[in-house]
Amino acid sequence: MKKLLFIYNAKSGTAGISKKLAGIIDIFIKHGYYVDAYQTQSALDAKNQIIERGNQFDLVVCSGGDGTLNEVASGLMQLEERPVIGYIPSGSTNDFAGSIGLKKDMLENAEIAVSGRPYKVDIGTFNDKNFVYIAAFGIFTEVSYSTSQRLKNVLGHQAYVVEGIKSLPSVKSYRVRFEYDGNVIEDDFIYGMVSNSNSAGGFKGIMGDDVVLDDGLYEVTLVKKPHNPIELASIAQALLNKKKTSEYIYSFKVSEIKAYSDEEIAWTLDGENGGSHREVTIKNNPNAITVIGYDAKEKE
Repeated sequence: MKKLLFIYNAKSGTAGISKKLAGIIDIFIKHGYYVDAYQTQSALDAKNQIIERGNQFDLVVCSGGDGTLNEVASGLMQLEERPVIGYIPSGSTNDFAGSIGLKKDMLENAEIAVSGRPYKVDIGTFNDKNFVYIAAFGIFTEVSYSTSQRLKNVLGHQAYVVEGIKSLPSVKSYRVRFEYDGNVIEDDFIYGMVSNSNSAGGFKGIMGDDVVLDDGLYEVTLVKKPHNPIELASIAQALLNKKKTSEYIYSFKVSEIKAYSDEEIAWTLDGENGGSHREVTIKNNPNAITVIGYDAKEKE
């Protein structure tokens, strides 16, 4: 029989997977898999399990939030032969899930994990760590994960911007020098994002409409510090209208970028703590892993 390693975080989100566990495993078995199920016990447990025995399986399926997916992907990056992975999101945000067409229902996603469409996906290197879809710092990193899901659902992109704008006048800025493709940008920034997803912090479409998961490029967004109410209004208007560039917002695509600052800056990687750094090198690893998702067009 084909072998499937199922790694799940029972504490993720509202712990809803506990009620679906038997049904999920039953779907895997009916698709001809011998299932080895493992419940994570602590931070980095999923990553270590993949490093130790991930190459013994034909398919790895993980269930949890973006942090669990990050651990599994990080573990896969340590392997020469990388099995395909399926994903059953169960966290509170699950940004990456929408980029590969996953559903809200766990059993539907279990079915997709063993019968869906394979997607080649770029994986990022952030100094000595990996990330799946976003590395970010500044104001909106806090807004993303503190805004209620109800408000996100009602207002979508605007909720993300409105909640952030409330804090703009008093937000801390960072003097950062970015180097990429022979270019240098140095300024005071309140937010920076290097991403490869259609959603961040539960808000869809904030990176634009031309995100490609396997093009070897990341979308970079840098927001400058406003110095007066006019600049603040300009930034707010650009963000609300989803303008990718303005006098106060840099937006471009890169395969590699470096950041330097005089003080340590706290970064988040896939919504989790990425540590504080003065120097950062972010690289895109093209087509590094294969994830099983859903393509509605193929089902029509």
